[in-house]
Amino acid sequence: MSRPRILLGDDHTLVLDGFRKLLEDQCEIVGVAEDGRTLVRMAQELEPDIITLDISMPELNGVDAARKLKKTLPRTKLIFVTMHADPAYVNEAFKAGASGYLLKRSAGSELRQAVQSVMEGQCYVTPLVARGLVQSVITGGKPPDLKDRPLTGRQREVLQLVAEGKTVKEIASALNLSPKTVEFHKSQIMALLDLHTTAELTKYALVHGLLASE
Repeated sequence: MSRPRILLGDDHTLVLDGFRKLLEDQCEIVGVAEDGRTLVRMAQELEPDIITLDISMPELNGVDAARKLKKTLPRTKLIFVTMHADPAYVNEAFKAGASGYLLKRSAGSELRQAVQSVMEGQCYVTPLVARGLVQSVITGGKPPDLKDRPLTGRQREVLQLVAEGKTVKEIASALNLSPKTVEFHKSQIMALLDLHTTAELTKYALVHGLLASE
C-alpha cells in the first residue's frame, strides 16, 4: 500500500516542522501552507489524500477553507489540529467536512493515529475533546453551534480580511471583487451583526475563531 500524500497547513513554521518530523516516515509530505487561501490553492494543484489545517488561519480560516476544499476535493480527508477545544468548534469543523480533530496539546502519536484512522475510512476525535462532546449531547440534547453566525461564506471572508487589517483595495484584490462590492459587504456585515466599528468587527472575528492567534 502506497504512503498517503499529505498537505500540511498551519500558520506557525515550528508547528509545520513538527508535523513533518512526525509524519515523514508514514506519509509523503507534498507541501506546506501557512494561510488558508494558499492551502486551498495548493490543495487544488496537488490533490493530496489528507490535509491538516487549523481553525484559525490567516487570509481564510480553517472552517471556511474546509468548505471550499470539500466542494472541489470531496475524497480528500481533512484533519483539524487546533487550540480550540470548545465543542462548538468541533461541531463546525465536522459540519465543514472534517474527518479528524486534534488539539495542539495532544500527544504527537495522536496525529499518526488520526492519519491511519481517516485513511481507513474512520473519523478520529482526540479524547481531550470527545468527553466534552459527549457531555454537551447529554446535557443539551444536540451538539452546540457557534452562536450568531448568520453570515454567508463571502461575508465571512470579507470580515476576516477586514479584521486582519487589510484595506478595501487589498481585500478587493484578494477576492477578485470591486472595492465598491467590498464596501457593500462590509456595511451588510455591520448591519447583520449590529456592530459599528472595525474594532468591534475584529473582536467578533477573534471570538469566532476567524483570526489566527499569535
